[in-house]
Amino acid sequence: MKTISQELYKKAKKIIPGGTQLLSKRPEMYLPEQWPAYFEKAKGVEIWDLDGNKYVDMTNMSVGACTLGYSDDDVDNAVINIIKKGTMSTLNCPEEVELAELLLKIHPWAESVRFARTGGEIAAMAIRIARAYSKKDKIAFCGYHGWHDWYLASNLSNDSNLDGHLLLGLKPAGVPRSLINTAIPFEFNNIDQLEMIIEKHDDIGVIILEPMRHDAPKNGFLQKVRDIATKINAVLIFDEISIGWRMNVGGVHLNYGINPDMVILAKAMGNGYPIAAVIGSKKVMNTAQEAFISSTYWTGRVGPTAAIATIKKMQRFNVPAYLDKIGKLIGDGWQKLADKNELDITIHKPNCLISFSFNYPNTRELLTFFTQEMLKRKYLAGTCIYVSYAHTEQVVSAYLKVINEVFKILSTAIKNGNVLNLIEGPLKHDGFQRLIS
Repeated sequence: MKTISQELYKKAKKIIPGGTQLLSKRPEMYLPEQWPAYFEKAKGVEIWDLDGNKYVDMTNMSVGACTLGYSDDDVDNAVINIIKKGTMSTLNCPEEVELAELLLKIHPWAESVRFARTGGEIAAMAIRIARAYSKKDKIAFCGYHGWHDWYLASNLSNDSNLDGHLLLGLKPAGVPRSLINTAIPFEFNNIDQLEMIIEKHDDIGVIILEPMRHDAPKNGFLQKVRDIATKINAVLIFDEISIGWRMNVGGVHLNYGINPDMVILAKAMGNGYPIAAVIGSKKVMNTAQEAFISSTYWTGRVGPTAAIATIKKMQRFNVPAYLDKIGKLIGDGWQKLADKNELDITIHKPNCLISFSFNYPNTRELLTFFTQEMLKRKYLAGTCIYVSYAHTEQVVSAYLKVINEVFKILSTAIKNGNVLNLIEGPLKHDGFQRLIS
């Protein structure tokens, strides 16, 4: 059946390389030829597509950007008021100073702040500053840190280096070959790997990692990384773009009492408005004055205004505690309904980023069929939910009733061995693939 959204996406693929600006929003990553690619309106946890269909978002809430929910009134009103006064001028906006002070109050170990507008930008900025300070080029990294040359360079030396950190099949096309062996990966909670990197390379100037995503640090992992960075005079960066603001107000590293040299923050900090920050010690951050780092739209007024309103609301209502409660409700519900319907799944925490995986060999088929059946019931769904403040207990209760229905159908299909026959289109992509327009 032709829809406005599907027809527009067909047009987009002809004139926009890759179809979308963000890989994680590409329809093929969810349900090829069926996923409603575009939205007309979004409010709370509800999204209306171009054909007038209303869906409940039980997936990634704009890839983790909208932790308060879509179009939050408090944040939107603050932005609307500032737009009426003007968002750009020859002079600087005072809100960036207010936001800097707020971030430093939340993170008392830090002394300086610089801003950008996106996660990829702020990661690249932090790496530039850190390299300038350490005067060493090589980077040891763990986790996902964006699309820039310094990161994708890891796949120049081995095309599977990023597989466990991002997606399968990423090619470092366009990344200079001169960057080979400048970014070296290690696994989370595997301190032995990092120690081996340090032994082999005496010019590691930066260590960057996500202090947590789905796995909590174990056996003093973060402290051991901190000790290694100090020992070799490398700058330690915690990437909190995904986990930040979800488990506490600020960076999750505060929960573990481990202070890095720099932290990068974005996504949930602006609840859908672009804003990113790098905070750090003054001695490291002051190097930014020597390394040329500057951009016109980093001075815009909307991002800082949205961030201030978002952070204050998170503080006022203890949003992270709420995300934990709702995420646990969802995870417990998944497990109960999986057991009831004889499905073998594994729940992955933390609760604020609750997810599950199917323990079967034909995972891609199961994921495609699951998303298809949920979409028929007007739910945007996958196996991971970025929980938001707008996900109420009533929303979760209604969702779990639908999950029970779909799990029952899925369980029967698995037993009958006919999942693939029930899928009404192509299988979802599970890695980076070129699109054919």
